[in-house]
Amino acid sequence: MAVRSVLTLPDPFLQRPSAKVGTVDAGALALAADLLDTMRHRPACVGLAAPQIGVGLRAFAIDVTGHRKAQSCAGELVLFDPELLSAEAPALAREGCLSIPDLTGDVARATLVVVRGTGTDGAERIVEADAFEARALLHELDHLDGFLFLDRVSSAHSVYRRKVYR
Repeated sequence: MAVRSVLTLPDPFLQRPSAKVGTVDAGALALAADLLDTMRHRPACVGLAAPQIGVGLRAFAIDVTGHRKAQSCAGELVLFDPELLSAEAPALAREGCLSIPDLTGDVARATLVVVRGTGTDGAERIVEADAFEARALLHELDHLDGFLFLDRVSSAHSVYRRKVYR
């Protein structure tokens, strides 16, 4: 559908909880297409939540295919109204975000998760993920609740300027 602009901090919209999508209708499918198009357009992007493109609905796209830190991989996925069913085995690792383009930070997140949501076909999806995919799912879920990775860094000394890769 369209590649959308990504909101960046300090935009207050990023810190607002999102509303439920409810029924997967034409509007929800258009949002899914925009999330995927925008995510695909950004190099190395593995996830994008609706609030990051200025839409206050509980939806995100994720795809960790080919990422060197990924173990599990559900492939390209859009979830509406996702919820965390279980999370265990936290580990500290570096995170970045399109909405905070100049920084990364060390965040403790579960390395084993189960997330339930609704797919683009309107059916319930259960995603069991580990390692990097678990981290990505939790990062996107945080966006839907108005949290950014900076809200979760382990300490003020755990925030870093993003490296520029050439």
